[in-house]
Amino acid sequence: MSVIRLNRILLAGAMLSLAALASGCSSIDRLSQIGEKPKLTEIENPTTQPGYKPVQMPMPKPEQASYNANSLWRNGSRAFFKDQRASRIGDLLTVTVNITDKANIANETQRSRTSKEDSGITDFIGAQTITQPNKILPGRILTTDSTSSSDGKGSVNRQEALQTNVAAVVTQVLPNGNLVVEGKQEIRVNFEIRELIVAGIVRPEDIQSDNTIESSKIAQARIAYGGRGQITDVQQPRYGQQVMDVLLPF
Repeated sequence: MSVIRLNRILLAGAMLSLAALASGCSSIDRLSQIGEKPKLTEIENPTTQPGYKPVQMPMPKPEQASYNANSLWRNGSRAFFKDQRASRIGDLLTVTVNITDKANIANETQRSRTSKEDSGITDFIGAQTITQPNKILPGRILTTDSTSSSDGKGSVNRQEALQTNVAAVVTQVLPNGNLVVEGKQEIRVNFEIRELIVAGIVRPEDIQSDNTIESSKIAQARIAYGGRGQITDVQQPRYGQQVMDVLLPF
């Protein structure tokens, strides 16, 4: 047994052991929650979460703001006395998620080619005078045949629709005035939790007067919709099967 093969077997054994250990810890947690509803996550500050990083984008040079003297009106205001739209860290706004994606693509490519090469000598320096010329000189020096063909087909038929609203909080104000927003919504129905996560960068000008914004106007949008619970758990393959799908080369 070679050293490389032995290392692979040891690596596979270690991976299976880790998977079994993780599965055991997860199983203990699941056993302790039998008969209990899935717990909702606590409301936390997004900026204190592990892995959170402030968004950094290319910014123009800051310009000094100008104000009109002896005027009660502010440029960009939607109300005479105060603009009710989100503009500062901690402000809330409603994101209207309206995703309707439909794609139907079909293509086909066909190719065929046939070639034939045939060369020979019928009479080479008086070969016909020989009694049995076929035994001395071949009738055909080179004969080749070639045929190739290919037929490729592909199709895509996808249709997705998601319509909902979620409240987001402003977590950062960029130097050019754009707002970084993040919102999370969890809904528990019986023993299944559905969660919706929305994050991205919005322009204050795109926020409507009722403090709402469409998801299509969010730059660098990150929208996730999924869930967890008994139904989701049944739809997932077991840990052992997932490990074998990664390790098996066939």
